[in-house]
Amino acid sequence: MTAVQVTGLSKEFVLRHNRAMGIKTKFLSLFHQSKRERRERFLALDDVSFRVAQGEALGLLGHNGSGKSTLLQIIAGILQPSAGTVTVNGRVAPLIQLGVGFNPELTGLENIFLNASLYGFLNREIKPMLEAIIDFSELSQFIDTPLKNYSSGMQMRLGFSVAVHLQPDILLADEILAVGDQDFQKKCHDRIAQMRADGMTLILVSHSPEQVERFCDQYIRLDHGRVVESGRMQPAPSPTALLG
Repeated sequence: MTAVQVTGLSKEFVLRHNRAMGIKTKFLSLFHQSKRERRERFLALDDVSFRVAQGEALGLLGHNGSGKSTLLQIIAGILQPSAGTVTVNGRVAPLIQLGVGFNPELTGLENIFLNASLYGFLNREIKPMLEAIIDFSELSQFIDTPLKNYSSGMQMRLGFSVAVHLQPDILLADEILAVGDQDFQKKCHDRIAQMRADGMTLILVSHSPEQVERFCDQYIRLDHGRVVESGRMQPAPSPTALLG
């Protein structure tokens, strides 16, 4: 069964330069061409296609600005494509951008309920998971503190803990496996491996070929929005072997 199917996907942004923010600037632009607003079309993704089967893991490689994060945001439904289609079968947990699905004015505890509601869970469904979510995040002493007082690492821990305890069918991870200290990273790696062994699909953005080789069955490399290389890992990793 196919978990994620991406076909002919393209995404174009319009970049605005010298955008007039006030009356004076707009007036000057009438007489000075250098002050006039200029629009530039930027193709972040260009005809990208791939398929990920249920239970498989795909690694997305490429330099900064190659389109990896944009691709993940489209799969998650945060952005809409300019062309092409994305078909997703199953509940998706996107660990993409810091703070997505969180409210900085709410406490960590309140944000657990808020974040889980975005996945379609009711409060009564989350309550039995609360203790496990908080314990995994190692944030029990800060759980009643507003999120705006959390460090970026603390926010990542909370977001990761919520996502993995909601048992997603598909996990989208954008460098999230680098969160926390070495012991916490190992705990994250072990949880990802266990979820993969249980049949979860993983799409992982990483700058580390070693990390992709460890976790993924296949990979694609993006450059300026295009797929320039793809293939399968040799040998493909066994999810149960990752638990060792």
